[in-house]
Amino acid sequence: MSLKRLMAGVALGIGLLASGQPALAAEPLDKPAVEAIVKNYLMEHPEVIVDAINAMQAKQEAATAERQKKLLSDSMDTILNGSQNAVLGNPEGDVTLVEFFDYNCGYCKRGLADMVKLLDTDKKLKVVLRDYPILSEGSKEAAIVALAVKKQLQGDKFLEFHQVLLGTRGAVGKDRALQVAQDSGVDMTKLQADMKDPALLKGLASTMQLGEALGINGTPSYVLGSEITPGAVGYDALKSKIDSLRKCGQTACG
Repeated sequence: MSLKRLMAGVALGIGLLASGQPALAAEPLDKPAVEAIVKNYLMEHPEVIVDAINAMQAKQEAATAERQKKLLSDSMDTILNGSQNAVLGNPEGDVTLVEFFDYNCGYCKRGLADMVKLLDTDKKLKVVLRDYPILSEGSKEAAIVALAVKKQLQGDKFLEFHQVLLGTRGAVGKDRALQVAQDSGVDMTKLQADMKDPALLKGLASTMQLGEALGINGTPSYVLGSEITPGAVGYDALKSKIDSLRKCGQTACG
């Protein structure tokens, strides 16, 4: 509902109430008189408009959250089991933390230590990394290299590559990503071929489309259970949500 329509509805209702007219008036209302009544009422009670707008926004936000929750539920298998995923920690973990990230994201760099600490302290945790390069062309280049590296390095070996690349100071692009890959001992000839694999590029495109559909407009963004948590919220917040999932199946137990 537009603000204009909301205002019109509020105005009509106030006019009817203030004028004492029944909802179905026998005679047409005099427009100038109604406008004067409405204006006077709103000048004396401006909180009516504020309350109506707040209620409208709350309703819209609730509807958006419900649509996002349903889409997240419908897409969960794709999110957790995409071929482009990097799986860290315990592959059979009882809780899965999914991170959408960008190699040029400063907040992702800050959140890297939190993710590593979770892996070190929680041996039942599974972490899924999904490249979501939204910041620059260099981000996309680095993501393509990383996706190709995943074909050769898994688990802790990929984590080492990921830590070095994400921990790079300054902008990251193809050249830096290739250097880190070479330093990590990957077969560079195979890597170059894998970077051109249409399936790899299709997988990246599907992640971008999924993130946009879910309303993920910043990195890092975490998926835990049926909830999307945006931003580098820190180790304690993530651990609390993980503990709650184990306890009651929700990210916050009532």
